[in-house]
Amino acid sequence: MDGRRRNPYELTDETPVYVISVAAQLSGLHPQTLRQYDRLGLVSPDRTAGRGRRYSARDIELLRTVQALSQDEGINLAGIKRIIELENQVAALQQRVAELAAAVDGAAVAMQQREAQVHASYRRDLVPYQDVHQTSALVVWRPKRSD
Repeated sequence: MDGRRRNPYELTDETPVYVISVAAQLSGLHPQTLRQYDRLGLVSPDRTAGRGRRYSARDIELLRTVQALSQDEGINLAGIKRIIELENQVAALQQRVAELAAAVDGAAVAMQQREAQVHASYRRDLVPYQDVHQTSALVVWRPKRSD
């Protein structure tokens, strides 16, 4: 979620609003096929208190994808289920990578701010110490003669 309060009446792609007959019509599938996909765990819609299925727009899109993979690509339902699981896993990992990247960026900014504070705290009246190399040269001092 994006942190903002959402209107409870706002519809999103995940809002379960379609009964099975409407979902079947929108996806171009028979209601019995939707029930089978639900039993197999391919597309699992939300349930009402009375156990009726409610499909979201995202569920409808997933139904169409399952049908395309099955009919056009010739992939069996077990293969489709595995593909869906892997796609969900990839999406979750991408989300986690984004969260970790944001955390690293935040830590880098905090470190830069702390480093700037340390540099700002340096005393400006001190002179940095420089190591003087001793030599074996002999210096003779002779006072000036007063004639």
